[in-house]
Amino acid sequence: MRAAPKRMKSKVEPIVKDFLPPETPDSGQYARKGDMVVNLGLAWNILLAAGKTTMGIVGHSTALLSDGINSTSDVAYYIVVKIFMKLAGQPPDPEHPYGHKQMESIAALTVGSFVITTAIAIFWTAVNNVFDQLNGNGEASGATLGALWVGLFTVAVKIVLTVYSRAVGIKTGSLAIKALAYDHRNDVFSAAAASMGIFLARRGFPWVDPLAGALVALLILRTGISILRQSTADLMDSVPGDSLARQVRSILKKVREIRSIEEIHAHRFGPYFVINLTIGIDGAMDVHSGDAIATRVEELLTEGIEMVRRVYVHYHPARD
Repeated sequence: MRAAPKRMKSKVEPIVKDFLPPETPDSGQYARKGDMVVNLGLAWNILLAAGKTTMGIVGHSTALLSDGINSTSDVAYYIVVKIFMKLAGQPPDPEHPYGHKQMESIAALTVGSFVITTAIAIFWTAVNNVFDQLNGNGEASGATLGALWVGLFTVAVKIVLTVYSRAVGIKTGSLAIKALAYDHRNDVFSAAAASMGIFLARRGFPWVDPLAGALVALLILRTGISILRQSTADLMDSVPGDSLARQVRSILKKVREIRSIEEIHAHRFGPYFVINLTIGIDGAMDVHSGDAIATRVEELLTEGIEMVRRVYVHYHPARD
């Protein structure tokens, strides 16, 4: 026995609207917070890119210059992320009945690609500079004190942006925002490495500065690979199978009429899930009773699991 749909529509558009529940005040709030994270990161990266690149050249610091190039690439992909997140906010339509939230995954994929490309370029330049320094062909003078202060200021700014972006990413479930939080965290490490390189270069070890630039590149590369893995998993419809199933079973213990839970499948779209569930109930129950159980299951799961936006329940007589 299969639970009958509660609403029958004759037109495509109303059916599409029923795929997702109505927008809540939280939905608009999450979108505004996400947009604020992108705008804030974009503004600071523009300032830091200009400051670090200029001071890296004037202050004779390869590490700071490498970090400035990293911030310059950040500006480019922040603009891309801003565009994709705007597209992700579009409502469902007949061609995209589950909405456009996977645009955020594409944005994260773009971020990861930019990060890896930047890391390779920085590493290659830094390694060449290390060899030049060791062979006596490079600039022997240490980096200036101004370069050190710019590096330390970058560390402080990026720590604040990491904490804020991570909090918003967890709250909204946005993969794009989480990717930006990872990038900010990566910038903390890279700016700290650059600052250490500048400090040691000023103490008579000029080769440490470009070596720090190479280490910065490896940190950037690691973050880029991590972002790519998460975004591709999302686009491949990967879901937290075991943990989600345990959570579903735990919530449905409240429904005594359910004799068995036979199948739990989930479909991901952006940060949200649609759950398809098969349950076994008493075969002597009528359709109205079965429908009431199915409705309660839907309500419990949508209320109990934050990122679940829709639940489809199939019920039949439980197997003895």
